[in-house]
Amino acid sequence: MARPRQFDEERVIGAAMGTFWRHGYEGTSTRDLCDSTGLGPSSLYNTFGGKRQLYLRALERYHDTATAEQMEILAGPGSAGRRLRALMVHAVDTDLAAAEADPHGCFAINAAIEAAAHDPDVKQVVRRTFDRVEGAIRTVVAAGQGAGEFRSDIDTRTLARQVQSAYYGLRVLSRAQDRRTLLSTIRATLATLSAPVERTEATAAP
Repeated sequence: MARPRQFDEERVIGAAMGTFWRHGYEGTSTRDLCDSTGLGPSSLYNTFGGKRQLYLRALERYHDTATAEQMEILAGPGSAGRRLRALMVHAVDTDLAAAEADPHGCFAINAAIEAAAHDPDVKQVVRRTFDRVEGAIRTVVAAGQGAGEFRSDIDTRTLARQVQSAYYGLRVLSRAQDRRTLLSTIRATLATLSAPVERTEATAAP
C-alpha cells in the first residue's frame, strides 16, 4: 500500500510559483525550490519530475488564479469602458505596490520573455493565458459596441488585442513609470475605442 504524501501539493506549487516568479526559471535552483517548499530534492523530483515540470505546474497555477481575477473584474458591474479601465487600473496599482517590496512583474509576461521562445510547453501555457484574457476583453468590447459606447468600424478582435497590448504594456511599464503616467496611458487607450460623437449642424459650424 502506497504511503500517503506528507505535504500539501497545492501549497508546494504555490511556494514554487513564488520562487520562480521572483528569480525566473534560469535563476531558480533546485536548492531554492527546496528551501521555499520545505521538500528535499528526492521528494521534489519524485512528485513533480524535476524543475521544468514544476515550473509548468506553477504556470498552470498562475493561469488558474490570476486569470480568474481578471475575468471577475471584466465581468463586474458598470459600462464596458468602466470595466476595461478597472482591469488596467487594478494591474497598475497591483504592480506598483509589488514593485515597492519585491518587484517581479507579471508571471506570464516573464515566462513569455524568458522561456516561451525555446520551450513549446511553456509557450502553450502562456498562450492559453493570453488567449483567455483576450476572449474576455473581446466580450466586453462587443458589449460596448452593442451599447454604442465603442466604435463599430473596427472588429471586436482587433480592438480587444489593442486593449490587451496596452494592458500588458502597462504591466511592463509599471516597473519604471509613475502612476500618473500610467493612468494617462489608460485614458488614451480607452479614448481610441470610443464611438465618434455625431456632428450636428451646430457643432459642425466654423
